[in-house]
Order: sequence, then C-alpha cells, then structure tokens
Amino acid sequence: MAGGLRIRLVTAFVLVALVSAVTSTALAYRDARTAILRRTQNAAVDDLRERTTAVAADFDLPPDRRTLSRFAAKISDGLGARIVVARHHDLVATSDAYAGTEGRITPELRAAVRNGDGALFQRVTWQGEPYLVVGMPVRYADGDRRESGLEVFAISDLRAERDDTAALLDSVRAGALPVVLLAAVLALLAAGTVLRPVRKLGRATRGLAAGDLGSRVVVTGHDELADLARTFNETADALQVSDADLRAQEAKARRFVADVSHELRTPLAAMTMVATVLEEDADRMPPDAARAARTVGAETARLARLVEDLMEISRFDAGAARLNAAETDLAATVRASLALRGWTDRVRTRTDGDVRAVVDRRRVDVIVANLVGNALRHGAPPVTVTLGTRTGADGAWVVLEVADHGPGLPPQVRERVFDRFYKTDAARTRDTADGSGRGSGLGTAIALENARLHGGTIDVAAGPEGGAVFTLRLPLRRTEEEEEEEEDG
Repeated sequence: MAGGLRIRLVTAFVLVALVSAVTSTALAYRDARTAILRRTQNAAVDDLRERTTAVAADFDLPPDRRTLSRFAAKISDGLGARIVVARHHDLVATSDAYAGTEGRITPELRAAVRNGDGALFQRVTWQGEPYLVVGMPVRYADGDRRESGLEVFAISDLRAERDDTAALLDSVRAGALPVVLLAAVLALLAAGTVLRPVRKLGRATRGLAAGDLGSRVVVTGHDELADLARTFNETADALQVSDADLRAQEAKARRFVADVSHELRTPLAAMTMVATVLEEDADRMPPDAARAARTVGAETARLARLVEDLMEISRFDAGAARLNAAETDLAATVRASLALRGWTDRVRTRTDGDVRAVVDRRRVDVIVANLVGNALRHGAPPVTVTLGTRTGADGAWVVLEVADHGPGLPPQVRERVFDRFYKTDAARTRDTADGSGRGSGLGTAIALENARLHGGTIDVAAGPEGGAVFTLRLPLRRTEEEEEEEEDG
C-alpha cells in the first residue's frame, strides 16, 4: 500500500512540475516572441517613415523608372540595406533588381496601403523563411494633404529574430528537465516523510490483527497523521482491556462449568444407584409408580451423560485433553464400535484393506459412535461407513465417511451443526458422544474437538443421492518401525 501511495505522490509531484514547466515555457516563449517581433516591427515602421519623409522631400513627380529606382535605392541605403520597393501607379522600382518581391508583398498589403493613411506591416513566409513587409503611401502636405500615387514597401528578414526566439525556447525547454528531476527528488523526500508514519501504523495494525494486542505506534508531531496514530493507540488500549475482560470472563465461565460438573458427579452417582434400584423393582410397582420410576431412571442417566459431556468440553477448553495414542487397527475399531452398540446389522461397512495408524482408540470410538448414531436416528437407511486412506499434496490421511439417505441438512444447518448446544429441531436433539439416548447438543462438538486433537477435522456435505455425508479426516501417523519398513521397501 505504501509503495502504491509513494508512486502516486511522486507521479503527482512530477506531473505538477511538468505542467508548470510546460506552461511557463509556453508563456515565456509567447511573451519573448511577441516582444521581439513588436520591437522589430516598431523599429521597421519608424525607420521607413523617417527615411521616406526625408527622401521624398526632394523627389519630383511624376517620376520615370530611373528616378524611381534612385528613390528606392536612397531609402534602402538609410534602412540598413533592406529591400525597398517603390511604386507609382503601374511603375515599379526595386532597390535590388535581383531580389524577388512578388511573393513577399501580398495583394492584401498593397490594397491596404493604397487605401490607408499610414504605415502598415505584415509578416509573411516566402520560400520557407520569415519576412516583415512594411508599406506606406507618400503624401505631400501643402495646405491640404494630397495624394502623390507613390507607395513605398520595405522588406526585412526575420530569420535573426526567429533564431533568437528558438534559442530562448531551447534554453527554457532544457531547463524544464532539471526542474522535473528536482521535483521527483523532492517528491521522494516528501513521500518518505509522509509515508514513514503510515508504514509504522501499517506494521502496528498487522501486529494487532495477528493477535499482538500490545502493538502501539510512537506519536510524534501534531498533524493529522499524529492524530491518527493517537487514535490507533487509544483503540488498541480499549481493545486490549476488552480482550482481557473477555478472557477473564471466559476463564471464570469455564471454571464454573467444570466446578459445577465436578460437584454434580457425586450426587448424580447416588441418584443413578437409586434410579437403577427403582427401575429393577418397577415391574412390582403399580403402573403409575413404575412409569415414574422408569422416567426418573432415564432422566437421571441423561443428566449423568450431560455432566460427562460438560466435563469433556471443559477439558478441551482448558487444554487439558491429551491423546493416549497407540498403533491401532482402525477397521477393527470401527467394527468394535458398531458391535458394542448393536449397530452391526444396520450399518454397511466398507474398508480399504488394512488401515492402521497411531490414534487414541477411545476418542476415535467416540467420533464413530456420534456420527453413526446421528445417521441412524435422523437419516434413513442404508447407512454406510467407508474407511480408507488418501494421499494428496497435503500429505497422507485416514478418511472415514458416514453417509445416510435421509432428508439431509439444509446449508444453513450444515454451517452450525458442530456448534455447541445447537439443535435444528425436536427430531434432531438426541446426538450424544456415545451414540445412545437423548443428548445435549454437545455430541458433534465433542466429536470435532476429538478430531482436532488428532490434527484432523470433520466436514459435512450433502450426499450425491440425498442425505448427509460426514467426513472424518485424520493424519495417517504410523509407528517408527512401519515408516522404516516402508522406506526400506
């Protein structure tokens, strides 16, 4: 971000400097050219007027070609060897007989001089070169000004003035490059000064986003960036205080759940014993008493399982859960889990050969019991358990899929199915960690925590033929002896 902002700042500075240089160059060229041409034009007009007045005083009318040529030559001598053309009606004489003048004295200028009352000028280009042509009529003042029919034109070369203005333009243009380079250097210095606190603020922000709540910015100065840094520090302070409060409250809540669950275990054990005795004697009781005894037994068992689930969740939250990992035949573990709960005849199993890995057998049993139990209770047959291994760019994995052919789970439910205490409806409120009885809504959450403890995960998706598919992925960890044998092979 800082790099992009630096580029924009430097580009803006350079563009401003370039526009300023071009504008100043154009204005300087225009003003210099106008001043040079005006000075040349004024001098040419004044010189022609003075010289013509002086020479015309001794000139007799009407002239012949010879006297008209001498008249033009005298005026030219006094004008610094400019080409002079004298006209008297249809008689034309030139101070330089070899100079071409037809293309330099335009019909428009001749008509304007003939009908005018003073000196007129026109800039023309002839054979690619610039010229200044000044013309004026000659009048004699003896009482009333009378027409003489005599016209005088002086042709001046403007190449010197053109070269002067071109040299000025080149010098100004050459000076524009150092100005642009200087602007770029100043822009880099200014960008560094402006962006340095921005970079510091960016690093502090990234640190804060990464979890470093102690990240702060040193505030220097009293400008807008200093106000921004000060606001960032205040926000970080407030966030750190809020985080500390939330962590403290979360720790208290976890301790409370763990303490309550622990304290409930002893009275629940006694209640369970009493409920068991009552259930055993229920057949000898009156119908109402028997129904009440069985209800008390079922609810006491459910409460006991809820306490165990809460204890398990509290161990995960406290980071006290540990793996008791050992080399395990996962196919045998899955079959044993199904047989223990009487699900062997209700579930199809597909295994990809002998799948062995280093896992915690008890925790894998909890995961399988939860996923298969939910599929049996909330899905529709057939329920299929597929076990195999997969190898990809991210390594080797054990993959266990549990699929059913029930109504499936809507997308919004799949996003929250692993949340604690989340229940989609009354029909799906019986997920438990061991797969039996009515649950608390903690079964899938505990299963996911067990998977994460192994370094794996559980995903849920819609089945290709309907129903839901839960996929357990665990890293394929093997014993050192197996790894050595595989390397030798």
